[in-house]
Amino acid sequence: MTSLNRNIRLWFRYVLLIVFVIVLGILSRKASFIPLIIGDVLYAAMMFLCVKLLFIRVNFWIIALISLLICFLIELSQLYNAVWINDIRNTTLGALILGRGFLWSDIVAYTIGTIICILFFQFTRIFSDKVD
Repeated sequence: MTSLNRNIRLWFRYVLLIVFVIVLGILSRKASFIPLIIGDVLYAAMMFLCVKLLFIRVNFWIIALISLLICFLIELSQLYNAVWINDIRNTTLGALILGRGFLWSDIVAYTIGTIICILFFQFTRIFSDKVD
C-alpha cells in the first residue's frame, strides 16, 4: 500500500474520532449528571486529535506537547477581557472554542485529557503507521 493511501486512511480515522469526541463533548455539557471536567478532558482530547490530524507523521509526544500548549494558551487567554474577544466568547461557538473564564481545574483537565490520549495511542494499534 502506498504512503498516500496510508495517510488517507489515517486521516479518515482521525476525522471520525474527532467528530465522535466533539459529539461526546457537546453531550457532556447537555447532561447535568456529567461533571463539567469531563467536557474539558474531551476538549483536550479533541485538540490532541486535531493537531495529530494536521501533523499525521509527527511523534505522539510532540503532538501532546503542542496540543497541551494550545489548550493552556486558550485557557490563559481567558484572563484577557477586551470587548471584542468577550463578544466572541458570548456566542455559542466562541464559548465552546475559547471558554468563558479562567479556571485552574481546566488546566488539570487538559493535562488529564492529553495523558489519556497518549495512553490510548500507546496501547492501541488502530492508528499505527502500519494501517492495513
